[in-house]
Amino acid sequence: MLKVLRLGLYSSIQDLGRKGCQQYGVPVSGVMDRQSAALANALLGNDENDAVIEVTMMGPKLQFFKSTIICISGADLSPEIDGKSINLNAAVVVNEGDVLSFGRLQYGMRCYLAIQHGFQSEIVMGSRSMYQGITASQVLAQGQELHYKDSEVNLTAKHVVVNPVSNLFKEKQLKVYKGPEFDGLNNVQIKGLLDCDFTISKDHSRMGYRLQEPLCHNLNAIITSAVMPGTVQLTPSGQLIVLMRDAQTTGGYPRVLQLSAEAINVLSQKNTGQSVSFKLVQ
Repeated sequence: MLKVLRLGLYSSIQDLGRKGCQQYGVPVSGVMDRQSAALANALLGNDENDAVIEVTMMGPKLQFFKSTIICISGADLSPEIDGKSINLNAAVVVNEGDVLSFGRLQYGMRCYLAIQHGFQSEIVMGSRSMYQGITASQVLAQGQELHYKDSEVNLTAKHVVVNPVSNLFKEKQLKVYKGPEFDGLNNVQIKGLLDCDFTISKDHSRMGYRLQEPLCHNLNAIITSAVMPGTVQLTPSGQLIVLMRDAQTTGGYPRVLQLSAEAINVLSQKNTGQSVSFKLVQ
């Protein structure tokens, strides 16, 4: 068992999300950065869909009451066990009574705490991912207890330390595909969409990222249609909204672009004031 001693800014249990439930208006949810979560699980020999804790910007303080093995990947939030720094992207033994805490954010936006065999929270509609209205809560609560399976704590050859070669935290270019309403833009509007940098506004969350710079256009609203994580909507005011994992399942704004899976990972690690651009994949 693990106990939440102190809350972080926004920490939740996530796996790869709810598949096949959008027809009922239920968002996909799941980890924002699938690459980092998959790495943490892989280094423990877990299944890729095993539940992890997604930590955003400021981490919680957690106490373990059974020995186990953990791995943290993604953003660097200066993790420590009992005051001693631990490595990212490495299997780490925690003993009964150990306390995991997080410090200053060094880079990135979200990190992922994986535990051997995954966190054993309630499965709702095929997923352990927290989402308001679907699960009992949408974030971890003060004093909450999380369960995990007993496991052997001897590190083996499969528990390695890696230094992933990735542009995840430095990349600013988002690979995208044409959205259903893309062809309604004229050449000037397309050039503005693909040749300019856009700044991430303070309005960003697991639901979506709003970009600051407006794009002038003459597109009409559409009949409410399906959207998905990575859909880029263009509002009447010209503001771009990039939908993320907890986004609604339908929308009435023109869908001008669709982020690639890789681009969703990249954007999920960006913060207010950072800039991104779009690269159209032919």
